[in-house]
Amino acid sequence: MRERRSIPEFDAHLLLRSRTVTIRDVCCQGRCKQPSAEEYATATELVFPYRGVYIRHLGNSQAVAEANQVLFFNAAESYRVSHPVSGGDASLSLAIGESLLDELVPKLLLRGGATPAFRDQRLRIDSRTQALVALLRHSLRQNIAEDLEAESLALTVVQRAIGQRTTHSAAASLGRQRLADRAKLILASDPARRWTLAEIGAEARCSPVYLTQVFQQVEGLPLYRYQLRLRLARSLDLLAQYDDLTALSLDLGFSSHSHFSAAFRSAYGRSPSEFKQSALGPTNR
Repeated sequence: MRERRSIPEFDAHLLLRSRTVTIRDVCCQGRCKQPSAEEYATATELVFPYRGVYIRHLGNSQAVAEANQVLFFNAAESYRVSHPVSGGDASLSLAIGESLLDELVPKLLLRGGATPAFRDQRLRIDSRTQALVALLRHSLRQNIAEDLEAESLALTVVQRAIGQRTTHSAAASLGRQRLADRAKLILASDPARRWTLAEIGAEARCSPVYLTQVFQQVEGLPLYRYQLRLRLARSLDLLAQYDDLTALSLDLGFSSHSHFSAAFRSAYGRSPSEFKQSALGPTNR
């Protein structure tokens, strides 16, 4: 995703390389609070953040990269990155060949030109896409998925991430988008915290009423549901590290295991235990 091989805090772990797709698990320590020096992608990639948060600066625009988004990195397009929230970040990066991209991606999302390139920096993805990304990453990390299965799942992730019924593109003024970005950074700074509207409004320096209206317009979701998706996405990452799902649910800010399980099933169509078994194998129950 980023050409920063000389910086030790940045690591890109290759999970799969085939003629169809290259998949990397990309982690960054996130020590750079201010925008970095210019970086660039060597291939067009779809990047799915699954842990932490960072901001990608592209010209005069910016995109908050967190688990509710897919970011588009066009080949040879320079950008900068900043980490206003400590803790680093991790993303799953999918690089798809130009011919497949041209076939998969709706023309509405692409610029005109000789090679496929995305018009926008990001789209909001749905919960099922988050689950597919986690399933792909865990199954490759655990050496469960064979190449054909992983390639097929990766293409399914791409198709769902850019599907008109499963994504949301921001449609608001720059000022409103920046306000929504501030709210996203506040939520991402402590996803487990039981925020109130007044607290978020105070941090974002605006009235709670105006904030809820703007956030709904920009993201197509109310703030509380957006935070819920952040928590659930974090659970997809942490399931492999917890044997006690009650402890996981409490650490993520849920009131109980039953509350967590109900929200997880509603979002992903299966219980946390069922997802853990399918993603990590029966020995990791």
